[in-house]
Amino acid sequence: QVQLVESGGGLVQAGGSLRLSCAADERTFSTSHMAWYRQAPGKGREFVAAITWSGSNTHYADSVKGRFTISRENAKRTLYLEMNSLKPEDTGIYYCNRPKGWGTPEGLDDWGQGTQVTVSS
Repeated sequence: QVQLVESGGGLVQAGGSLRLSCAADERTFSTSHMAWYRQAPGKGREFVAAITWSGSNTHYADSVKGRFTISRENAKRTLYLEMNSLKPEDTGIYYCNRPKGWGTPEGLDDWGQGTQVTVSS
């Protein structure tokens, strides 16, 4: 199990930007694919973006493609999600995890607390 701590969320107006971070406590981070997920109020968790262990390949949900950028710094065991042109429908709790499947909402590790993102219209 990898312990994951998300941060960087907040309240932002539509059109604004936020940068989320995910800190991992295991050296296996640098050899693990990673992903971001989110859960909107009253809805199930959904896949947002994924990145291979080397950072050479990324994958995005259609709803965020062109607006969000996933990246990582293996030396710092940190995953990032740069979110631009935010929309009210991006509101939710954002989580990071090692993906169980590419593009699916399941993760391999226990879910952390997540970080709340609220986009006002």
